[in-house]
Amino acid sequence: MRTVVLALGNDILGDDGVGFHAARAIRKEFGPEVEVVESPESGLALLDHLEGCERALILDAVATGKCPPGTVLSWDRDDFKRLVAPNQHAAGLPHVLELAERLGLVFPRHLRVVAMEVQDPTRFRDTLTEQARQFLPAFVAEARRILTQEWGLRPCTS
Repeated sequence: MRTVVLALGNDILGDDGVGFHAARAIRKEFGPEVEVVESPESGLALLDHLEGCERALILDAVATGKCPPGTVLSWDRDDFKRLVAPNQHAAGLPHVLELAERLGLVFPRHLRVVAMEVQDPTRFRDTLTEQARQFLPAFVAEARRILTQEWGLRPCTS
């Protein structure tokens, strides 16, 4: 079963790249057992990264304004069935999942999204804020928990 960790964001927008930082830690821990991809893409471009996978863990930053910065949030595939895009031109994860289903694509049966609430994912900077750095270990720990406890994967021993 192919497992992908797909980190989304933009590393020149500071905290928007927090998923990349988490993915790099996961890559070091799990080695070749887990395919780790860093991508600035969204919408329909995600089809290419997710097709053919049995399990997918998406790591990202969010700025909902509903939680304090550093809060680690998690959703599963069923949570996205209840979401509606802001307009008919936006192709978010719910639309990608629906399209894959309609096209009969081999798509992750097990899909999780883990995101860290950040204060401002639009500010140009090449480093994480102190807040994001402080909570990065909790973000990585949640990703690791899903990979090991929920999906039964084991970190590399070397």
